[in-house]
Amino acid sequence: MVKELPVIYLQTAACSGCAVTMLNTASPTIKNVLIDQLAPGVHINLKFHPVIMAAAGELAIQVMEDTAKRQKGEYVLVVDGAVPTADGGVYGVVGERNGKPVTMQQRVEELAKDALVVIAIGTCASFGGIPASPPNPTGCVSVQNFFTTKKINKPLINIAGCPPHPDWFVGTVASIILYGLPKPEDLDDFLRPKLFYGKLIHENCPRRAYFDEGKFAKKFGEEGCLYELGCKGPITHADCPIRHWNSGTNWVIGAGAPCNGCTQPEFPNETAPFYEKLIDVDLPVVGAYWANKEANNG
Repeated sequence: MVKELPVIYLQTAACSGCAVTMLNTASPTIKNVLIDQLAPGVHINLKFHPVIMAAAGELAIQVMEDTAKRQKGEYVLVVDGAVPTADGGVYGVVGERNGKPVTMQQRVEELAKDALVVIAIGTCASFGGIPASPPNPTGCVSVQNFFTTKKINKPLINIAGCPPHPDWFVGTVASIILYGLPKPEDLDDFLRPKLFYGKLIHENCPRRAYFDEGKFAKKFGEEGCLYELGCKGPITHADCPIRHWNSGTNWVIGAGAPCNGCTQPEFPNETAPFYEKLIDVDLPVVGAYWANKEANNG
């Protein structure tokens, strides 16, 4: 017998970029994820996903609500986006009930309480991201902050990124299927899986040697570390340098652009301006030592 793992993918205040990145998973492909057994004896049953489902309107909403009712405690809730809370949450709704709109915050609260686990996909869901940036007229908050306000005690995993790499999401779901819910030691302080977010970009960056030697690019296209051009790799946790994007083709620093820190809680307010050097950040001092020595000798 094949066990079905129901998944409800709920989109809130977001741009659909996280939904699209998930669809771009390469190994396994999205076809494998949705049709085949992601792990022996286990099949993911994607019950609700606004981007790819054929159903619409009341029919689609009914499937979502029936899943929550009939498979209480068995389904995975994926929240894609921040949660609008201002003015009773009127700035975002998902369907209707008895002829009245149901707010996004109401959907998240109702569905989270009966879920097996909640996965916040993307930095907007994980930390608030762009929708929660000042002045934030819609009162957007992260899923975790929303849970705290509503006193919802439910296992939560943050898959941060703007957007996150598809492997981070699919790999997390596969890990849950194979090994069960992650233990506290499997997640970092921001509830991100250490498997994917355990090291700094800076630690595995192919330009790290330039940093240690004090060789910094002064303009784009030059050889050297991109730190002076605004790279946020020294404060950003993700495995982009070894995983790469677009089916392993390349990644941002490989293309000559600095990391903008999109997996961090500080994104985008405190990591901006994206092309300006970080200040007031403790960094390894090897590069600074050689840069100062060269300047003094000059």
